[in-house]
Amino acid sequence: MIELAGLGKRYGAVVAVEELTLRVARGELVMLVGGSGSGKTTTLKMINRLVEPTAGAVRIDGTDHRSLPAHELRRRIGYCFQQVGLFPHLSVAENVAVTPRLLGWPEREIAARVDELLVRVGLPPGEFAARSPAELSGGQAQRVGLARALAARPELLLLDEPFGALDPVTRERMQAWFGALRRELGTTAVFVTHDVGEAAVLGDRIAVLDAGRLLQAGTPAELLRHPAHPAVAALLATPRRQAEALARVFAGAGAGTA
Repeated sequence: MIELAGLGKRYGAVVAVEELTLRVARGELVMLVGGSGSGKTTTLKMINRLVEPTAGAVRIDGTDHRSLPAHELRRRIGYCFQQVGLFPHLSVAENVAVTPRLLGWPEREIAARVDELLVRVGLPPGEFAARSPAELSGGQAQRVGLARALAARPELLLLDEPFGALDPVTRERMQAWFGALRRELGTTAVFVTHDVGEAAVLGDRIAVLDAGRLLQAGTPAELLRHPAHPAVAALLATPRRQAEALARVFAGAGAGTA
């Protein structure tokens, strides 16, 4: 479905991404993981040409993504990000309808698609379609953002830390909900996160980036069992240490109340 072939981006002498080669199969969710400055978001933006590569190529279904004008390419790719970016002067329904309307869909088809997606993301149209973004909670706004990203039935979904700004309880609920929805739809997706736990729970595969280079890609189990680089091992050890620390805290609390 997607092939990144020797992909690179330089800003003068600064290397943001270097010789990145990665394939994403149809229907697969690949998580891009790494610290700040590792090249995750730059890679995502090169896929939909918000950032133009300085080396290599992106192929979608075997076709170089530069063969289409950038604005046409982006209308075929759903994009959902942390800040959501809903248009404040438009209603929820109007926000979801933006891309189908740009593509010239008939209004009746747009209305049906908006209603269908609002139901899918758990926001009943009768209750939410006419609301403004200012009337939504953070989790509700993120659901509208995802519905908007899916509205034109994109071949590919790109997500840049979509749940990063949510509180822990809402974030966990959104992760579970998104995982179930993506499996139901069979959507091909690339998801950027700095949260290794989120990557392990949601992803079919994880690609670990460091200083613009791909260190390793594989299933969560493969990376846990056979890390190919010390930085991969260190990254994947973090959620395990956190779980062990929590277990000690809970054990202590239990002993104190015995």
